[in-house]
Amino acid sequence: EVQLVESGGGLVQPGGSLRLSCIASGFAFSTYGMYWVRQAPGKRLGLVSSINRSGTTTWYADSVKGRFTISRDNTKNTVYLQMNSLKIEDTGVYYCATTPAGGDRGQGAQVTVSS
Repeated sequence: EVQLVESGGGLVQPGGSLRLSCIASGFAFSTYGMYWVRQAPGKRLGLVSSINRSGTTTWYADSVKGRFTISRDNTKNTVYLQMNSLKIEDTGVYYCATTPAGGDRGQGAQVTVSS
């Protein structure tokens, strides 16, 4: 059974930083590309970033490019999302997932950017 547990969310002021972590279990983590998706208030789930199996190829939504960094540690079955220069519009629930549409995602980490 796929299990994904996100952590690291919180309340931060605009311009601040947070680092999300997602620990995976129940599947061969190193053989899966991984994804971070976001559910902003009143909006559909949207893909924020992705990383390939080996961690050598990444992708970012235009809205976060240059501010967010995705990485992974296959020895720890963990994927990370470093979020810098946070904006109010980054507020939402962040999920790690095994598909870009958010399949098999965890319970989510709430990120609130507010002054």
